[in-house]
Amino acid sequence: MNFQTIKSFAKINLSLGVTGKLKSGYHKIESLVSFLNLYDVIKIKKIEGKKHKIIFIGKFSKGIKKINTISKLISILDKKKILNKKKYLIIVKKNIPQKAGLGGGSMNASSIIRFFIYKKILNFKKKNIIKLAKQIGSDVELGLDYKNKILYSNGKLKRISSKERFFVVIVKPNFGCSTKEIYKGLKKYSSIKLKKNKLNYFNRLHILKLSNDLEKVVFKNYPKLVKVKSFMGGLPDILFVRMTGSGSSIVGYFPSKNSAINALKLFKKKYKNYWCITSKTI
Repeated sequence: MNFQTIKSFAKINLSLGVTGKLKSGYHKIESLVSFLNLYDVIKIKKIEGKKHKIIFIGKFSKGIKKINTISKLISILDKKKILNKKKYLIIVKKNIPQKAGLGGGSMNASSIIRFFIYKKILNFKKKNIIKLAKQIGSDVELGLDYKNKILYSNGKLKRISSKERFFVVIVKPNFGCSTKEIYKGLKKYSSIKLKKNKLNYFNRLHILKLSNDLEKVVFKNYPKLVKVKSFMGGLPDILFVRMTGSGSSIVGYFPSKNSAINALKLFKKKYKNYWCITSKTI
């Protein structure tokens, strides 16, 4: 059987508010979620043998643990006997950096779920697909399709058809952030800002009024990121600058491809050792 190729797009938080904490220990989060034209490439095919093989290659493959989002998904499907004892070789070329707030690992699992649904290997009802995604990780449900989404504080998701698009410059310094540690350091919560049926939250002017609550913790722990955000905010034609997820990536949003390319050139002169690329929301 030949390999089949899947694109696994990066997730981005245009905003992120933390509004409280659940009894389970997880936090209540509200967020505007979109996706970038930045993706890992996954190749998958059936193989003969007794075990699945999951291989990570590429610039950002170093240090990925043996137990990861893909292995968790495959293990669950095996236990449920969904794969009918068939084994797979899965090769993931990591173009999305780890510990960057871009959801690379979660989106890998989402993409493989989508693949199994498309191939009619996975025939769960929608509610069971969502339950499966949540067993793997809190962000996996977000990548089950690539529509913009509003994540409400009560955990509900609303899919949005929005024409709003941004060109971006994404900067990942030479260190990552532990999501667990960042949330652990958060002491104060925000009021709920995203309310059902109130506003077109993906309107550019509304996005500008929002923020990422986790910046206060991340910037305290990693002061270098304060300087990165400040420098990015001074670049020509910048609309706004915001950290995505729990960091450490800082994202500058621009109105055009040319303005993003010009900003990238200026940024690279200042920060030669940081990973930095242009992309756009999809």
